[in-house]
Amino acid sequence: MEERTGAQLIAEALRAQNVEYMFGIVGVPVIEVAMAAQTAGIKYVGMRNEQASVQSLCCSRPVLVIGGSSDQNQETTGAFQEFPQVEACRLYSKFSARPSSLAAIPSVIEKAVRSSMYGRPGACYVDIPGDMVNAKIEEVKVRTVSCCPPPPVGLAQYNAIAGAISVLKQAERPLIIIGKGAAYSRAEAEILQLVESCELPFLPTPMGKGVVPDDHPNCVAAARSRALLQADVVVLLGARLNWILHFGFPPRFSPQVKIIQVDLCAEELGNNMRPAAALLGDIRAVVSQLLEELQKKPWKYPANTEWWKTLKDKMASNAKMSKAMALQPALPMNYYTAFHHISQLLPKDCIIVSEGANTMDIGRTMLLNSLPRHRLDAGTFGTMGVGLGFAIAAALLEKTQGSGQRVVCVEGDSAFGFSGMEVETMCRYKLPVVIIVINNNGIYSGVDTDTWREMEKMGDLTNIAPPVTLLPDARYDEVMRAFGGKGYLVQTPEELRSALQESLADWDRPSLLNVLIDPASDRKQQVSLSVE
Repeated sequence: MEERTGAQLIAEALRAQNVEYMFGIVGVPVIEVAMAAQTAGIKYVGMRNEQASVQSLCCSRPVLVIGGSSDQNQETTGAFQEFPQVEACRLYSKFSARPSSLAAIPSVIEKAVRSSMYGRPGACYVDIPGDMVNAKIEEVKVRTVSCCPPPPVGLAQYNAIAGAISVLKQAERPLIIIGKGAAYSRAEAEILQLVESCELPFLPTPMGKGVVPDDHPNCVAAARSRALLQADVVVLLGARLNWILHFGFPPRFSPQVKIIQVDLCAEELGNNMRPAAALLGDIRAVVSQLLEELQKKPWKYPANTEWWKTLKDKMASNAKMSKAMALQPALPMNYYTAFHHISQLLPKDCIIVSEGANTMDIGRTMLLNSLPRHRLDAGTFGTMGVGLGFAIAAALLEKTQGSGQRVVCVEGDSAFGFSGMEVETMCRYKLPVVIIVINNNGIYSGVDTDTWREMEKMGDLTNIAPPVTLLPDARYDEVMRAFGGKGYLVQTPEELRSALQESLADWDRPSLLNVLIDPASDRKQQVSLSVE
């Protein structure tokens, strides 16, 4: 009788579910699992920081986490790293379980993969005791489990569709908000048709950028605050009314705003605000329903309204202000100057990964996306340290597919510090990621070298140095060089353009641009608004 180890069963079950990549940091007892995965044809990517390997639940992304635990016969004895992992993970995952036997492994893996994708996507956890990894079982005693089918596509009720269109047609100041749920459902063609056929203004959320190109004439991202505040009907397409959208509350939204909410999660409908129309279903399918109904009685929002004039005037005003800051000749550069030159050189089809505070916020407005699912950032939870992990995953996929698309990771200097050692991972696997560290010597803001030296003379820096400061002019570029990548110290626009052009032309190794900017650089001043 042919036998299988627990590690082999795990690997073969994952391959049966069409898993192609495994990311992690191995150690006892899961080394054999990673080796078995490679034997089964799964690409294993060894990371340097577990945090950089995964972030899923709050960002609604399907991820399966496999963790090793102490042997079953050592429970309650004080075994090495003994911990109630299954119970702890239930708080942060859609599904958390430990197989009851070797024979149960394929079924548990299938359920975890299926649960991660069905409904709102999220993280699932499977716990593997150490004594299961190398234990053996006769193959005939293991039930074969086939690959789970794609998630079912839900449609909204007809009366809800009709009600939503009725609300939309009555709008004086309509606005579409495109969330990452729309990107996940691959609804770009349908949403573009909705925007263009009805001539509606739209606003993307951070990871909804590119579902409709950022440079589309109906994109009002440059007037975001004005659009949110004064819209009287908002169509939410796969976006949540959480902190990113100010919960839908005044003073950032009008107290009289009507919400048309489209979401695949029933529990999300009505969170923070009671929608005027709630459409439960897959974003792509529901937008198709809306288009079908609109075609029966075509409707187009007029182009000559006061609303369009208000939005366009505000966009022009904000663009003028940003351009003035971007063209300031002073050195060190400010955020806007750095992003101005970066934006001019990035390929339109590149994948942009971004994390940080001001770096991520300002970069989101200045680095445009033309394609869906081409922007990854710190997400709903604002988790720092995920950027390099995202970039590694994107670069591996690009390398496998041969798409010719560059992966560019734009990091604040503080954010880079969380997972900076992942540059070794990039060099090890020869992933040509371009990392741009916007270095302002701190978290939000820092101090220059002269100020730092003066503080050193004053006494103990633990009592004197502001908590937000980091070491001035830190040489992050030399970290990349240490592992065989290319590192550039950048202090002027000319150096920035030259280094970025060289990096984008190099497909053999990763690069890091350490861009020194003014430690006092900040976002442009935000103007308070009122409902008119």
